[in-house]
Amino acid sequence: MSSAIIVIPCYNESKRLDAGQFEDFVKQAHNVRFLFVNDGSTDHTSQVLETLRRSHPDRFDVYHLPRNVGKAEAVRLGLLRAFASCPDYAGFWDADLATPLDIIPSFCDLLDRKPDIEMVFGSRVQLLGRSIDRNLMRHYLGRTFATMVALVLNLKVYDTQCGAKLFRRSDGVIALFQETFITRWLMDVEIIARLIQARRGTDLPRAEAVIYEAPLSEWRDVRGSKLKTSDFFEGHV
Repeated sequence: MSSAIIVIPCYNESKRLDAGQFEDFVKQAHNVRFLFVNDGSTDHTSQVLETLRRSHPDRFDVYHLPRNVGKAEAVRLGLLRAFASCPDYAGFWDADLATPLDIIPSFCDLLDRKPDIEMVFGSRVQLLGRSIDRNLMRHYLGRTFATMVALVLNLKVYDTQCGAKLFRRSDGVIALFQETFITRWLMDVEIIARLIQARRGTDLPRAEAVIYEAPLSEWRDVRGSKLKTSDFFEGHV
């Protein structure tokens, strides 16, 4: 069974982090571990995470950052730490579990079955039979933003900003995270842009051949998001 480490960036998440869902998930037969990155939280996040770690030390680990560096940098540092443990796959998931944890095994299965795919991105497509509960305004802003990104990158990507992504461990993928991201919130776009740039002029498969967008069966907006509407268009936030 393939192994995976999922990075969970956490900044002042003591009231929103559902420890019970994580504990229930790891009791199942999944070869998935979690690395919680405490991004300089000023509330009780540290205590919550340490309690989780003690409950299942073989499945939960915590990486405490001394100061708040923003989601992008917390995810980047967490992924580098995760890749260093040599799992088959590593990725990141939003701490609020807008994307349920039980979708992780399906992402792993996709990478198992499709050896040419290097990245699986969750995609919030509102299809019949799916439960995608998005704030209407954020949905329209997200669609506008995604269209702009697709035009700029010349890539038919539907949803860049969903906080559920999994990567196959390889030197080429790890290289994408070596440098600090320019933005605090738009790292997803930067990952794709770096991939495109790294493969330009080479014989390596292009981005459209190695990124797989997986339509989610369930996703919900969770109150308390730290992402503001203006963050869709302000790369420096």
